Amino acid sequence: MSIRVGMVSLGCSKNQVDAERMLYKLNEKGYQLVGDAALADVAIINTCGFIESAKQEAIETILEFATLKKEGRIKKIIITGCLAERYKDEVLSEIPEADAVVGIGSNDHICDIVEKVMGGNQLTSFDDKLNLGLTGGRVQTTLSFYSYLKIADGCSNCCSYCAIPSIRGKMRSVPMEALCAEASELAVNGVRELIVIAQDSTRYGEDIYGKPMLPELLTRLCQIPQLKWIRVLYCYPERITDELIDVMAKEDKIVKYIDMPIQHCDGEILSKMNRPGNEETLRALIAKLRERIPGIILRTTLITGFPGETEEQFDRLAHFVKDMEFDRLGCFPYSAEEGTKAALMDGQLDEETKERRSDIIMEQQMVIMTEKNQKLRDKTIEVVVEGYDRYGECYFGRSAADAPDIDGKIFFNSKKRRLVPGIFVNVHINDIMDYDLIGDVVDESAE
Repeated sequence: MSIRVGMVSLGCSKNQVDAERMLYKLNEKGYQLVGDAALADVAIINTCGFIESAKQEAIETILEFATLKKEGRIKKIIITGCLAERYKDEVLSEIPEADAVVGIGSNDHICDIVEKVMGGNQLTSFDDKLNLGLTGGRVQTTLSFYSYLKIADGCSNCCSYCAIPSIRGKMRSVPMEALCAEASELAVNGVRELIVIAQDSTRYGEDIYGKPMLPELLTRLCQIPQLKWIRVLYCYPERITDELIDVMAKEDKIVKYIDMPIQHCDGEILSKMNRPGNEETLRALIAKLRERIPGIILRTTLITGFPGETEEQFDRLAHFVKDMEFDRLGCFPYSAEEGTKAALMDGQLDEETKERRSDIIMEQQMVIMTEKNQKLRDKTIEVVVEGYDRYGECYFGRSAADAPDIDGKIFFNSKKRRLVPGIFVNVHINDIMDYDLIGDVVDESAE
């Protein structure tokens, strides 16, 4: 009887790609992959360790599986990912139920590690993080019609609040030929939406080509015939060049959507974050994007309560958000992370203040989103079908304006035909519900 292996992957989509590569190696080795890790012999918890909330989610998940192990429902637990890499000395000692703690540089050895723990060994494995494999086969864990293309790993930006460079190492780009081959294979296997990701996508290629090469990469990806949508996430504002804007504007396959994490608008706060720019440069960039790419959807993320943030600086941020009317926005209270420069700064704010400020921004954004969604009433939008909601008795999906998992959804009815995930339909919007839209399929198909 073959050994059953299940994976729980937490955190970001970049971590999910790492999980897919490990699953591919396990499948090739003959292990039986199961969708529900609670039904496996070996449960692999691929953790996130970026901020406090992510660490708590990882620990809670590990403890849930520790309980399953005590009950005899699973046999072994392997902890991988960023939490394992970041807290290599603490995890095994504090969570003795874990049979292995594996750093990201040892992901390629996951088959050997499973074999060893099933043989009764408890172990740690921490090869150099720069050994993390960036190419190779994957077992796709997203819905069949979309997938992520990780174009680089690690980060060289060294923002003062961020632990990613210490966890993942310096930025390492994947050669363009390998990325185009991977994207082509995904497309041949049914992927219609390709989502380009990295910690900072706009720095892609600097390390191997001597200059940013995201525009060239996107141009080449647009030549893959089966792809319909190409989406770009995590473009840092200071590196959004005229060349990149031109490519996004002229290529029909690139959805007019950009994820641009600005974190703040106050120049003093940005400087303390080790981020360039200020409110003036951000306003100019946003105006340029909206002028050169009409209808572009702008998503951003913000941090409130950074060390030393005054009420005046927060008010400036709140006014900026209200004025800019971002299409999508996430706001997070500052998390002081061990090993970062910001954690040692004077002026640390209390949790209540940080969260209150975050709540104010998100309440503002809800008003903005409601107004934007109201303008979509009686409009017809192209939607990719994701599935059927049995409780709501309707289908759901996304438009080009929405990225998976982080943005809203569109719920809709189709009375004339049965819909399957991955097809594109036209939906007439007739109502809104918080961040989501509600409508009905119109007669003509978008395909």
